[in-house]
Amino acid sequence: MDLLHSSLLTDEFWSPIWQSLKISTVSGIIVIVLGTLIGKYFSRKKIKGMSILETIIMLPIVLPPTVVGFLLVVVFGRNSLMGRIIEWIFNQPVIFTWWAAVIASAIVAFPLMYQSAKAAFQSVNNDIEAAARLDGANEWRVFLFISIPLASRVLISGCILSFARALGEFGATLMFAGNIPGKTQTVPTAIYIAMDSGNTNLAWAWVISIMVISFVMLLFVRSRQFQ
Repeated sequence: MDLLHSSLLTDEFWSPIWQSLKISTVSGIIVIVLGTLIGKYFSRKKIKGMSILETIIMLPIVLPPTVVGFLLVVVFGRNSLMGRIIEWIFNQPVIFTWWAAVIASAIVAFPLMYQSAKAAFQSVNNDIEAAARLDGANEWRVFLFISIPLASRVLISGCILSFARALGEFGATLMFAGNIPGKTQTVPTAIYIAMDSGNTNLAWAWVISIMVISFVMLLFVRSRQFQ
């Protein structure tokens, strides 16, 4: 117990937690912005091949995380066109970096935000938006001051759920970003390594910490739904 207590006071314990929160926050911002904009666009638009496009968007939810990680390595690896472009621009590859963890988390969390945003904007009364346009508001003003406030409850739930999904991402992150302590090591990968090395007490501490964070976020979502 004394060994566990001393471990909780070290960077070894806190570093994966802070990395997880920072990675989830950055990927969450990306997902929230893109998911809201794309969800709004597709909430009213009917384009050819939309079902196929939406199926592709939702694939990360049903694909094994290792498959997502493999595809990210193929697309952004050093031998790919995208990987070479990124390395030429930033003078370093993206794979096994902090940004690789952000990309992996954003990819797996995006479908949740997109689906929530689309459902939220579809529930907004078209007549209210049309009335705002008749009063002289342009599309951006209608979007910011009419659509988003009316859809805010579902949007907030989508934001929290996508953040929670990014926080718990493991497989794709491990394959694409690796498990570099202080850089790309998140709580899920730290738990895996701790269990693999036989450090069960430390693994339990991380499990409890991420369960508490996830519980609080889900409780907030549930409380919003019943307001």
